[in-house]
Amino acid sequence: MNLKKFLAAIISTSFIIFSVEAAPEGRMPASELMRLDEAPRGEVARPMQTLTSENSGLNPGYSVTPIQNTRPVAADDALPNVTATAAIVIEASTGHILYERNPDQRMFPASTTKMMTLITALESNQLDEIVTVGSGAYNAEGSTLWLDVGEKIPLGDLLYGMMLISGNDGAIAIAEHCGGNVPDFAARMTQKAHELGAVNTNFTNANGLPDSNHYTTARDLAIMAKYGFSLPHFEEICATKEVSFGWIHDDTKLLRNENQMLWLYRGCNGIKTGYTDAAGRCLVTAAKQNGVQLIAVVLDSLYIWNDSIFLLDYGFGRVSSQTLIEPGQVVKTLPIVSGRRKSMQVKTAGEIIMPVFEGNDNAYEIVYDLPAELTAPITSGETIGKIRVVLPDGREAASVDVVTTADVEQKSFFRLVLDKLKSFFA
Repeated sequence: MNLKKFLAAIISTSFIIFSVEAAPEGRMPASELMRLDEAPRGEVARPMQTLTSENSGLNPGYSVTPIQNTRPVAADDALPNVTATAAIVIEASTGHILYERNPDQRMFPASTTKMMTLITALESNQLDEIVTVGSGAYNAEGSTLWLDVGEKIPLGDLLYGMMLISGNDGAIAIAEHCGGNVPDFAARMTQKAHELGAVNTNFTNANGLPDSNHYTTARDLAIMAKYGFSLPHFEEICATKEVSFGWIHDDTKLLRNENQMLWLYRGCNGIKTGYTDAAGRCLVTAAKQNGVQLIAVVLDSLYIWNDSIFLLDYGFGRVSSQTLIEPGQVVKTLPIVSGRRKSMQVKTAGEIIMPVFEGNDNAYEIVYDLPAELTAPITSGETIGKIRVVLPDGREAASVDVVTTADVEQKSFFRLVLDKLKSFFA
C-alpha cells in the first residue's frame, strides 16, 4: 500500500470505528445526521422548524432541524429554503416535473457520475464476471475501496462498492473491465445518456473527479435515474444500506452506504451522493411511497439532506396514486382452439399503480395486447399478452403481463379429426 492509501486508510478506519460504535443495529446515528451539513464558513446558521415523522417524510425516531437558506432565490420559487444551485424532483413513471430550479444549468456532477457508470455496466455485463484490478484503479485519487493490483473481484461486488462508499478505484476497475479503458467507457456513458434524452451531459471519466469537459444538469441526472429504475439490479444496489464481502481490506468486511437518506426518509431507495470542491455537495435521491416513485436531484447544495427532504416532501404533497390494474384481475375470457375445454379466463400477473397530479388531467390510455384465441396445450401461468398504460404523448408508462389460469390438454388426434368432419358436414 502506498503512502497516500496508508494515510487515507487511517482516516477511514477512524470514521468506521466511530460509525459502528455510534450506530448499533445498523441504525444511522443521530450525531451523524448533519455531519455533511454544517453551516458553510461565513454563513450564519438560522434553525427552522424541526422536521419529524409527523410533519415530513422522515422515518419514525428521526428528526432534523433544517437551516434557513442564505443564498438568493427567485421571488416565485416554491421552495426558497432549498439551498442547491440546481434542483429538480420528478415522478419516475411519467417523467412529470413537480419542481425545478435551474434544471438545465451545466454543473459538475462529482460522484453522482457513478450512477451512469452503474447503468452502463448493468446493460452490457453480468454481475458474476470477474474483474482483474489494474494499476489505474490502484492509483485512483479520492475515496477508495483499497483495491490492489491483480485482485480478482466479481463485477457485482465492485458495483456495490462503487455505489455504497463511492470507491473511485472501483469505478476505474469497472470501466476498464467493461469498456477496455476509461475514455472509451466514458464515451459509452455519454452516448447512452444522449440516447435517453440527457443531451446536456458529457462524461470523461467513470468516477466524477473534476474535469472541465465532464458535466451534466439536474434534469439530465433525473432522466438517467428514471431509466436506471427500469434495469434489473439497479434499485437493489442503490437501496442497499450495508453489505459484506470477503475481499474488503478491513476487519469488518463491511460496506456502509454514505447516502443517509436511506435511514432518514420513508421509502428511500437510492441513489448516489457526490462531493468535490468544484461541484459542491450533490445528491441524487429517490423514494417510493404508495406506489409512487419520486427522484430528486440537488447540485451544489449547502445542505443536501435538508434539501432532499424538502424536495421529496413537496413532491409527495402534490401527487397521489390510483390503482388502474389490480393483481390477479380477470381480464377476459378467451376461446381455446384444439383444447379439451372451450374457453379460459386470463388474468393479470401483477398490478399497475399510476400517479395522479394536482392540476393535471391525468389522462392514461389502457391498451390490451392480447391474442384473439388460445391454442392448446396450455400451461397455467403462461404469459400470453400484456396490458400497457400509455401517456398522452404516446410513451409507455407501465405494463403488466397477462397469464393463463389453468392447464389445458390438447384434444386427441381422433377427437380433432372428428371435429373437422363435423365442421365439414355442418
